[in-house]
Amino acid sequence: MQKTIYGELKIFSGTAHPKFGKKICDYLNIEPGKAELFKFSNDNTFVRILENIREKDVFIIQPASSPVNDNLMELLIFIDAARRASAGRISAVIPYFPYGRTDKKDQPRVPITARLVADLLTVSGANRILTLDLHAGQIQGFFNIPVDELTASTILASKLKTIMKDEKDYVVVATDLGGAKIAREIATILKTPIAIIDKARNDNTEKVMSHHLIGDVAGRDAFIVDDEIGTGRTIESSVNVLKSNFVKDIYCASTHGVFSGNAIQKLSDLSINKYFVTDSIPHDYQKYKKYNQISVANLFGEAIKRIHEGSSVGELFNNNKK
Repeated sequence: MQKTIYGELKIFSGTAHPKFGKKICDYLNIEPGKAELFKFSNDNTFVRILENIREKDVFIIQPASSPVNDNLMELLIFIDAARRASAGRISAVIPYFPYGRTDKKDQPRVPITARLVADLLTVSGANRILTLDLHAGQIQGFFNIPVDELTASTILASKLKTIMKDEKDYVVVATDLGGAKIAREIATILKTPIAIIDKARNDNTEKVMSHHLIGDVAGRDAFIVDDEIGTGRTIESSVNVLKSNFVKDIYCASTHGVFSGNAIQKLSDLSINKYFVTDSIPHDYQKYKKYNQISVANLFGEAIKRIHEGSSVGELFNNNKK
């Protein structure tokens, strides 16, 4: 099969996280693409690409963070603008994928919104998706276009490793069964045991009831890991479970820091020594000493380079684990 050769690499950023896009461009040593984005007085979003992208390899960077619907709609409009400008290939770079928790029908008469978002991105004109640590792996199957899912597990593990003195004194803790995958990956890298908290939600109020602990944490320092921190209630209930099981110090690492409402302040008051969170979602942690932001921009930059050149993205993960 003949390999498709796309034109010059072009990277554009929406308004959700322009600093992240600039970091990626700095890594790739290219200038960010020029575009005009604003809202009319009637709240309609306008996007205009200010340079020629005909037959170019276009990457549009936009995490669907708060305000989620505005940022998602802006991304869809941006993709449509690129398609109508005759871009050779359009890749939607979504560091934080929206509606990832609504990935199945777990109640009667509810939508599968993650599938709807996948359809919207495809219909708008995206040719491929690049994202980070989806809340549920099956979301990849909602697309009929290629999806590259990066993971922050190696980067988070490298930061947690700087804390460690003796592997036997630490345990990686998953906040629920769904988070066991990333917890297992980090535990494998750190060569520590893993524990899992049996978590249950009784309704749609986002209240969490954490019950049983699977694994041994007594007398050890715990690394709570999760793909996403929302209201912080899961972390709060996990701390309570760990404390009741005689854990020593607690640290927390997460890919996506959503931090709904006053979650940042609330989590600062918990007996957690440090938080390690990536910059997939924009936040300013200067007021909070416990938070350490870890950039995944270079990871995305290298993935974009490999996609553009037609080389393996999977090898990137293998190299990071060495």
